[in-house]
Amino acid sequence: MSDCADMSSYMSRCHSCRVESGCFMVYDRPNYMGNQYFFRRGEYADYMSMMGWRDCIRSCRMIPMYRGSYRMRIYERENFGGMMHECMDDCDNFMDRYRMSDCMSCHVMDGHWLMYEQPHYRGRMMYLRPGEYRSFRDMGYGGMRFMSMRRIMDSFY
Repeated sequence: MSDCADMSSYMSRCHSCRVESGCFMVYDRPNYMGNQYFFRRGEYADYMSMMGWRDCIRSCRMIPMYRGSYRMRIYERENFGGMMHECMDDCDNFMDRYRMSDCMSCHVMDGHWLMYEQPHYRGRMMYLRPGEYRSFRDMGYGGMRFMSMRRIMDSFY
């Protein structure tokens, strides 16, 4: 029903789950670190093979319901440098839409978003809530290039 930074206080291993309402990001390491995956209402009986994880859920974060506008600025370089684009809707390919080959920082002004490492909302993902993200590399995503993003909207519920 809320965020949990370390699932080991409840159980030693978590390999399946059921989301009865709302949306969650689950992580394969404690303290909301490691690989992330977006879970909305439904059953996830064998998510490990589905996502290629070798481990289990170690932490989870509840995504609050949001009904306002969506606005984010994406930047080509760290510390809000290089080319900048302001986004208010989903983008299935940064290169096609913005001619941006890389996105290394962003500022989320409104809404909750998912960034994906591949075009068309595929590959590993990162959850972004309102705030400044000066360096994806410093956040542990140094080897990833983000190439698409989508808003987390009520239609996901």
